Amino acid sequence: MGLHRDLFRHVAEERGTQIDPATHDRLRGLRLAALRTSASISQAVQQLEGQLKAADQEARRTSARKDELDHALDDYHHLIADLDLRLKRLETDQDPVPTAEALPIVPDEDMAKILTERQILAMEVTRLSRELEETRQRAAFAEVRCNLLERQLAVVENQQGTLLPEPELVQLVDPATRPTLTGQPKVLLVDDQHPNLLALEAVLGTHDHEVVSASSGPEALKALLESDDFAVIILDIQMPEMDGYETAAHIKRRARTRDIPIIFLTAIGNDPEYSMRGYAAGAVDFIVKPFDPWALRAKVAVFVEIYLERRLYALPR
Repeated sequence: MGLHRDLFRHVAEERGTQIDPATHDRLRGLRLAALRTSASISQAVQQLEGQLKAADQEARRTSARKDELDHALDDYHHLIADLDLRLKRLETDQDPVPTAEALPIVPDEDMAKILTERQILAMEVTRLSRELEETRQRAAFAEVRCNLLERQLAVVENQQGTLLPEPELVQLVDPATRPTLTGQPKVLLVDDQHPNLLALEAVLGTHDHEVVSASSGPEALKALLESDDFAVIILDIQMPEMDGYETAAHIKRRARTRDIPIIFLTAIGNDPEYSMRGYAAGAVDFIVKPFDPWALRAKVAVFVEIYLERRLYALPR
């Protein structure tokens, strides 16, 4: 209060103009909104930077593990090749018509021992190959998350200094750079609690996309059947009858919906076990309630942009 009183007094003294009560209230509201906006953006930046750091660590860890598995598989392949060479020599040494210079015949149990060792190594190669493929997929997913989070951070940071009384009215993406296509992309909101849906609609319902709300998993699946224009799904986990994990599984099983990005939204907590289960179910992101509106808007804005880019250039998801 003291700060803006001093400002108004300074304006009155310098300009000889008194500020009327309506203007006073308007300026005070703008200042308070600016402070709230600045704090919220800072919080969103911290949240996204934390997620980016975790994704980067996962990318580095899986990349290192991928290199370890590659080296291990090379070693096992060399060992198997050596065993194959020994087996070939054994078969040669056990020629039924040996010469005087031939080596002593190796008992059959020695060959059986080598064959057993080779089988064990082959099984280990199969196991490591499977783990390598899974690690490659996780590394690729972590890289994708890093790229998405970097784009989300850029969206939020571009809002720094925004001075609007209604932060939710800020354009997250410059319309001049947005691809021009007919029809708005849709954002599907799924939550069994009506107040939660209202909060999500208030946060996400003022931008260049259409918001569709569903209060259950079956209702969400029905909405997805009725339209192909969904850019992203915000999906609550804790719902009766069909929870978020089961709903996501149904979405991923359908050819026409399996590639729609899913952001899980939940009040369960920030336990890595829940987030990993969410990623395993097909989610691209995981947000814990209470969510930061700037961070959520940035995430949605990026997925809408990706959706429009792919539509414009007819690219697959």
